[in-house]
Amino acid sequence: METDVGQTLPATSERCQDDTIALSAFFDGLPVATFAIDTDQVVTHWNSACEQLLGFTATEMVGTRDHWKAFYPQPRACLADLLVADDMALGETELYQGKLRPSAVISEAYEAKDFFANIGLNGRWLHFTAAPLRDRQGRLVGAIETLRDVTEQHDAESALRKAYTNLEHLVATRTAQLAEMNERLTEDIHQREIADAELRERNIALTEVNSKLSLAQQKLLQSEKLASIGQLAAGVAHEINNPIGYVFSNVGTLEGYLDDLFSMLNAYEEAELAIADPVVVAGLRALREQIDLDFLRTDIPMLMGESKEGISRVRRIVQDLKDFSHTNAQQEWVWADLRQGIDTTLNIVNNEVKYKADVVREYVDIPDIECQPSELNQVIMNLVVNAAHAMGEVRGRITLRTGSDNAGEVWIEVEDTGSGIAPGHLSRIFDPFFTTKAVGKGTGLGLSLAYSTVQKHHGRIDVRSIIDRGTTFRITLPVRQAQAVAP
Repeated sequence: METDVGQTLPATSERCQDDTIALSAFFDGLPVATFAIDTDQVVTHWNSACEQLLGFTATEMVGTRDHWKAFYPQPRACLADLLVADDMALGETELYQGKLRPSAVISEAYEAKDFFANIGLNGRWLHFTAAPLRDRQGRLVGAIETLRDVTEQHDAESALRKAYTNLEHLVATRTAQLAEMNERLTEDIHQREIADAELRERNIALTEVNSKLSLAQQKLLQSEKLASIGQLAAGVAHEINNPIGYVFSNVGTLEGYLDDLFSMLNAYEEAELAIADPVVVAGLRALREQIDLDFLRTDIPMLMGESKEGISRVRRIVQDLKDFSHTNAQQEWVWADLRQGIDTTLNIVNNEVKYKADVVREYVDIPDIECQPSELNQVIMNLVVNAAHAMGEVRGRITLRTGSDNAGEVWIEVEDTGSGIAPGHLSRIFDPFFTTKAVGKGTGLGLSLAYSTVQKHHGRIDVRSIIDRGTTFRITLPVRQAQAVAP
């Protein structure tokens, strides 16, 4: 007998016996577990590799039909049995459902892979191939089956499939999570776009409100100035009336003097023709003495000087009032002497202050600063008027000081000996519309506007006060503005 599948076996028994011995030796030399059966499904060969893999010896198997015991707990056809019985349909439909397929290498052979729980401690996965054995005439004389332990490969493939399945599940999970996150991100972006649009709308609205607020602030500033100027109008009129009064008085006296002079001149004209007459001369002399012509010659220049001084005072007061009340939305930043602005302001508020307090000036040399003078004058006026209003029944004192330090700053102090500010009000005195004055006596904008003006000049305003002893406001301003500042 030869080992090649599809080859014929010799007819003589002697030749058959020799071939059987050779085939047995060949089987035993194979490293692959292999057994063979004849057409009666009797085991004819069972090699050592088969003994090691399946646990049954050749002595136990050869010459029997018990080869099924190596695989199953009860009798059942093996793949080689199906070949010799020519019943592969049974294997395909019942015994090896979905696992049996023709071999791609050996003609008429079939192969399959299955798990055998009876092999080894924990069972083994085997890949087995069965092929028919034929003699030289092509007659079927048996079948040969090879067995290969693929447990490790199967476990690796299972682990790989499990890992692949886990990976697919993980990828699907991550994909779902990413899709959910992407959906959330899309929604978040949409919400942010909505929020951005709302923010832009609010920004536009706030810009409009800010513009209106700036306009309202300008109007409030102008209103406060107008209210302050209106409050001071009576005092200014009084200040103007005094010099105007003695101007009119002096002018009246001057008219009388002039009448006398004209009378004297008329008398001289009438006496020109009779100047040699002693009587006329005596009359002229008497008239000259009567009107005291020599006195007139000295008094008239003095009256005129007083009149000029009065008129000058009127002009100065009016000019100070004009400079103080001048408003211009496009004011330029200029270099100015703060002491000059203080003096101008004191001239304006003189009538408001002079009946309540003495004004003391304690100036020291300070450099000119870059500022908007008229706005700082308004600040000084608000502080001085408030100081005057803080005075009680006893006449007080208002002291204005100037100074500078080495940090490129100058300061102004307005100190009064008035009633002081209650500690609970100190934190609110710069709030708009906050006032401790009676209704109708104040708008509550003076200190608020003073604070905003100082802030606009990049300075600061500090206050210290003691009840019944007085209050001191200090304004600190930089000499030079750090950059161009819009008014």
